Amino acid sequence: MPGKNLKTGRPTKMQNTSRLSRTFYTRDVLEVARDLIGKDLVVSGQDGISGRFEILETEAYRGEEDIACHASKGKTSRTEVMYREGGLVYMYFIYGMYWMMNIVAGERNNPQAVLIRAIEGYNGPGKLTRDLGIDGTFYGEDLTVSQRIWLEKIGRKCNIITGPRIGIDYAGEPWKSRPWRFVKK
Repeated sequence: MPGKNLKTGRPTKMQNTSRLSRTFYTRDVLEVARDLIGKDLVVSGQDGISGRFEILETEAYRGEEDIACHASKGKTSRTEVMYREGGLVYMYFIYGMYWMMNIVAGERNNPQAVLIRAIEGYNGPGKLTRDLGIDGTFYGEDLTVSQRIWLEKIGRKCNIITGPRIGIDYAGEPWKSRPWRFVKK
């Protein structure tokens, strides 16, 4: 039985879908970030699926050497989940008001994550988490087995453009100019 899109209130379309497996996430973050475009983020409420949303924009953050990545300062209580195997949710709070949702990528002890910047109906990482009720309680959630949030392959064909990541001028060159933002065209 289909759920409803939280923003539009319309029923979600049931399609031939499959949950993404661990092997999808344990690849390099640049591959995962690109390949997340066109996949569906599924959020389940108490009464079944609350929303299914196509991922439209992502950004890759690639390990301790990437000055824009939170792991650039090493392993901390905030970044600990990034040092685990890919497929987990990394949440952090910014500006005292927004939760940012990231997907951990790569192998254990190689801290990488993909920021979900936009999904169908929501342009902006803080807006989508606020409106979908995704908060700090999702930190460490395993997308391969979770009953409240997961990602699915739909089989869409997507044209993707790349560009520099947004809001990381503090990282300086070459990090602020790397084309590690992926957007559905």
